[in-house]
Amino acid sequence: MYGFNVSLQGDMLSIRDKVTAELQKEGFGVLTEIDVAATLKKKIDVDRRPYLILGACNPQLANQAINADPDIGLLLPCNVILREEEDGSITVGFMDPAAVLGLVDMAGVEDLAAEVRSRLQRVSDAIVATG
Repeated sequence: MYGFNVSLQGDMLSIRDKVTAELQKEGFGVLTEIDVAATLKKKIDVDRRPYLILGACNPQLANQAINADPDIGLLLPCNVILREEEDGSITVGFMDPAAVLGLVDMAGVEDLAAEVRSRLQRVSDAIVATG
């Protein structure tokens, strides 16, 4: 698996705000937000349920990763997705940095990936706990 996810009830924007707030508590900022549904509608006239991709980054941890391997930026930032399901629930998915950064064969990257995964897991746990 290259990610892990949770399912929540609520509206997309409120859940996005909750995810963003919990990411900030763990030192992550959201560098990018891609509205996939709006982009696909505009570019190829396809209708899809709401789907967002948040590009989250913890600057200190990103700096450590880049110091370990300058090409690691190809695997950054940590993506978080929010997608509306048919039943109206919202799935929040987190990239598993341990799986993705496992592609890098450099000393220290495995420990760094475990730290990032731990922080993202705390975000996941917090958004579930607060409903």
